[in-house]
Amino acid sequence: MPNHTQTNAGLLARSLSAVWHPCSQMKHYQQFPLVPITRGTGVWLYDHDGKRYLDTVSSWWVNLFGHCNPRINAALRDQLETLEHVMLAGFTHEPVVQLSERLRDLAPAGLGHCFYGSDGASATEIALKMSAHYWRNTGQVDKTQFISLKNGYHGETLGALSVTDVALFRDAYGALIRQQATVPSPDSRKAAAGESAEAYALRCAEALEQHLQQHHAQLAAFIIEPLVQGAAGMAMYHPVYLQRARQLCDTYGVHLIADEIAVGMGRTGTLFACEQACITPDFLCLSKGITGGYLPLSVVMTRDEIYQAFYADETARGFLHSHSYTGNPLACRAALATLDIFAQDDVIAANRHKAAYLNEIAQPLREHRAVRNWRNTGMIWAFEVDSPHRDIAQRCFALALQNELLLRPIGNTIYFMPPYVISEEEMDLLVERTLKIVGQLG
Repeated sequence: MPNHTQTNAGLLARSLSAVWHPCSQMKHYQQFPLVPITRGTGVWLYDHDGKRYLDTVSSWWVNLFGHCNPRINAALRDQLETLEHVMLAGFTHEPVVQLSERLRDLAPAGLGHCFYGSDGASATEIALKMSAHYWRNTGQVDKTQFISLKNGYHGETLGALSVTDVALFRDAYGALIRQQATVPSPDSRKAAAGESAEAYALRCAEALEQHLQQHHAQLAAFIIEPLVQGAAGMAMYHPVYLQRARQLCDTYGVHLIADEIAVGMGRTGTLFACEQACITPDFLCLSKGITGGYLPLSVVMTRDEIYQAFYADETARGFLHSHSYTGNPLACRAALATLDIFAQDDVIAANRHKAAYLNEIAQPLREHRAVRNWRNTGMIWAFEVDSPHRDIAQRCFALALQNELLLRPIGNTIYFMPPYVISEEEMDLLVERTLKIVGQLG
């Protein structure tokens, strides 16, 4: 390998020459350069010049317990000495069995079977295909359509795009996908004046019921991001909507898919967001934080009734979906180490205290004249900024880097989804610097 000089400029030039970066217009990097990262520790990322950035977005919502976490590192070193990978078709191994058993014990009651993929979009694809195939195996071949929430996001592969309602991601590929219907989002920001979040959620559930009444014979499943719609600008809603959705899906014979890819693993204040509505979905999709941000892994959990519909002598009745790295031992071991930290450190309880602390110290930010719709669910915070600047997201991103923060706004929505290991001192810095940035934006 060539010995490249470790400088920011050198790495930037090489990256722009060879790497096509995701979710980006590459030409924009001429004006807003890439951020070169050489190492990470805890909530901090460092570039080649030693400048640090507080990772307030957990590196796209995946990093739960800090960069280079010693316990996850140790688990991976140990696993490297025994088994790095074996295909899961016709074979099995201890880490994937242990992980499946532990998830079964932790998840909402009844979700006893785990099917593995490599990323969030793969989990969406698995759940959609498994639902439609279930109905086919049970003789209801017309149930091949899906519904999702307006402004919902479930991934960017073609099947996932069909239930994603974010125009930026979907429209360029509209000719390639099978467009599905959407129902109104219970996003509490859209409630009428004087209407509570709960009342608005129930009003939106009425629209869901009307759609199910008319189309249930063709519908396989309703897919939803429980409690928080991420790409919609951290749209938060009352858990009563999930309760009502579960009741309606049962009434009309439609599966409920809970996409907890972003909101699972403690992010909303409980290990799984569905817990706050006391429901069990038919499919539970997990990814992102499941390995603590270390390795790609996703899982779809489902009920025994669905599993049994595929259990037969004929191969064609089986669920014929695969990934080369399905249930990778290293990724499963990272996930087991992540679950160990949850248990050993009582993370859910600790996060409640951290959330309360940040909400307390953020009062000046919340009351800033430019801030609108301050909201919080678990370890997610979001608010909109009134600003005369058209390029508010890019401007905020640049200002944040100058202030040792990694902020990645969605439009005019600034949000925090920090690693759970963030300290009170680091939360103080986060709020103080963000208040400064809002003052420059507003």
